[in-house]
Amino acid sequence: MIAMGGAAALFGALPQIAAAQDMGRFVDLGFIASDAIVPAGVVVWLPPGYDHSGQRYGVVYMHDGQNLFDPKRSNFNKVWAADKSALRLIAAKKTQPFIIVGIDQPGTDRYRQYFPKPMMNLVSPGVKQKIEEQSGGKAITADAYLKFIVTQLKPRIDREFRTKADRRHTTIAGSSMGGLISLYALTQYPDVFGNAATVSTHLPLADPNWSADERSDIDAAWRTYAKEYLGPPAGRRIWFDHGTETLDAFYQPYQENLDAALTANGWQQGRDFSSKVYAGAPHEENAWAARLDDIFGWLLQNY
Repeated sequence: MIAMGGAAALFGALPQIAAAQDMGRFVDLGFIASDAIVPAGVVVWLPPGYDHSGQRYGVVYMHDGQNLFDPKRSNFNKVWAADKSALRLIAAKKTQPFIIVGIDQPGTDRYRQYFPKPMMNLVSPGVKQKIEEQSGGKAITADAYLKFIVTQLKPRIDREFRTKADRRHTTIAGSSMGGLISLYALTQYPDVFGNAATVSTHLPLADPNWSADERSDIDAAWRTYAKEYLGPPAGRRIWFDHGTETLDAFYQPYQENLDAALTANGWQQGRDFSSKVYAGAPHEENAWAARLDDIFGWLLQNY
């Protein structure tokens, strides 16, 4: 992982360039200090026409902000190109214009910041021990991270930009561990987030080379999570997907288990959730960029 840094320097010239091409513009909020987590770098993308329309916009909050827009800032020299996807969908009138808020991940603490804390108590002691080993023996900080977004970042975004602040127009999105924290956000704050994009979600929770018994234990934990924590849809919507190559090759049985658990709890596929398989797609940013139009197009169709 590459540590956070330099957002202002790398985004400094983008607003003027983007505005000249009518491609929207970036606003770098710098690093936002918080009592809950380490300071997080935040970059906001505003859609074309924002400065002249006077209208309000739905918002998508996205994790791993370094990997969303600028390859120079990314961990792998690859990005989701989230602004480009938004531009295509807006131009095609497949969704209303919307704002994207990219939240940088914290480097080596990413795993424990994106891990859904209730799962630690739902898995067996043996699985829990292995998860703790992967987190370096440090406490899970997902609750603090979500508190930062809900009580500090979102109120600031709603104050400083013309947003539609209701849950229907508030989406949270991420991939891999970012998919886990997005699902957890919809669980913990159902009155704040109405939609979640959980892309190539790391449902195995840790190193996916579990034994059959361990995998069965994790599946049972997800079924309990869906019933006792997530509950019925209540107007919320979730996008799930995964590829079939590299790390994504492990995901299908876990996703099928979770899909069945959601269905048992009243979630209707196609209406309340979508679960897609992208054959041949690996676990990386270029693959997520290639299907982001599908993700935004389905999830934000009512924005």
